Amino acid sequence: MSGFKNFLLRGNLVDLAVAVIIGTAFGAVVTTFTNWLTEQLPESTSEYFSNQPNSLGAFLNAVVSFIILAAVVYFFVVLPYTKAKERYFPSPPAGTPEDVELLRQIRDLLAGSGPGETGAVGGSHAGPPA
Repeated sequence: MSGFKNFLLRGNLVDLAVAVIIGTAFGAVVTTFTNWLTEQLPESTSEYFSNQPNSLGAFLNAVVSFIILAAVVYFFVVLPYTKAKERYFPSPPAGTPEDVELLRQIRDLLAGSGPGETGAVGGSHAGPPA
């Protein structure tokens, strides 16, 4: 059962499912808008397009359906998924990246070299003449 939990929470399974659902719903919005738009064309040009009996009401219905579907997907799929993912696989604590930490260590080692030692590449730190 642990492997199945890892499969669901670590992979992009939920992201892909949400993309398919939202993409399908948005496709319906585009289709009804296109049908409504082609109905608005003059009779002489509308014969070149598919003349389905859709109206502005069908387009508005598709938009409202899309918004409701997006809200349901967000509140019942995406939000619980992100909470479960954070609970079972917490993100690492914020801190400095490894390369920045390594550069700081190199800087500290170079700054810690004593007088007369080579503290930098290409010469010694003698300081300005007095």
